[in-house]
Amino acid sequence: MVTRLALLGAGRIGKVHAKAIASDPRAKLVAVVDAMEAAAKAIADEAGAEVSTIDAVLANKDVDAVIICTPTNTHADLIEKFARAGKAIFCEKPIDLDVARAQACIDVVKETGAKVMLGFNRRFDPHFQAVRKEIDKGSIGKVEMVTITSRDPGAPPVEYIKVSGGIFRDMTIHDLDMARFLLGEEIKSVFATGAVLVDPKIGEAGDYDSASLILTTASGRQAVISNSRRATYGYDQRIEVHGSLGSVAAENQRPVSIEVANKDGYTRPPLHDFFMTRYTEAYAAEIKAFIDTVENGAAASPSAEDGLIALKLADAALKSAQTGAAVAL
Repeated sequence: MVTRLALLGAGRIGKVHAKAIASDPRAKLVAVVDAMEAAAKAIADEAGAEVSTIDAVLANKDVDAVIICTPTNTHADLIEKFARAGKAIFCEKPIDLDVARAQACIDVVKETGAKVMLGFNRRFDPHFQAVRKEIDKGSIGKVEMVTITSRDPGAPPVEYIKVSGGIFRDMTIHDLDMARFLLGEEIKSVFATGAVLVDPKIGEAGDYDSASLILTTASGRQAVISNSRRATYGYDQRIEVHGSLGSVAAENQRPVSIEVANKDGYTRPPLHDFFMTRYTEAYAAEIKAFIDTVENGAAASPSAEDGLIALKLADAALKSAQTGAAVAL
């Protein structure tokens, strides 16, 4: 069986997903949609697909599933349309920046019985998955504390910041999902601080560029998240899980994993420059998992509900940063 896919959105993340689709022989990209026809055509030509429209994809019975990589404010509407059309749906996070709108979208998903998977790609990173496997094996005993470091090499343009929903909904949301993935319990309290240390224009736009969070579960397990929009040394992505019997960690990854030693000391190559290269394997595994669910009917994971929970946690973090108090969920 070959799952025939339509890609909605031919921007930066759309290109990443097109590459991931090409890596799975069970998947075939047959249509690409984008408001910028040249961007759609570039991907379509490379994949042997056609440039199409939303309405044409909705009506095309030969399209089994869609990959939604369009701007965030279109996600909920598109999910609802394709759910009613009987298509399987993969959508980049978040469903929407508003919790009520995201919940209304999920209600439509439930009514239609549509299969919807959310794009929290870091769950599929082989290094982070290896950490989760050690937890499941009991290698470190009961999880007690999780530490997540996630820092971008540079801040996005302020024009993007203004429509992104802010650092907690745009950036931290990945780490909030990862915290749930590793803690093994739902988060009941969020304490967050935010600051503007990188670019004053980000503050003028009403956002933070640096943030720290402490998440607590009902049993007292904790997760600490460190975010920054600036890491001069590369894309900083690390996790550590501390348990009753030990700890397990995933260190930063490099395009080439070597170490050089000489009279000047020990040196290693620089880190990956951003998510497109750091998480290449994760994106491929993510699409593979989506194709698996389309083929065998298994429940999609991460689900739309996972996306809603992460959004609620992001909102709690923003409220905490603004008020200076922990927020209970």
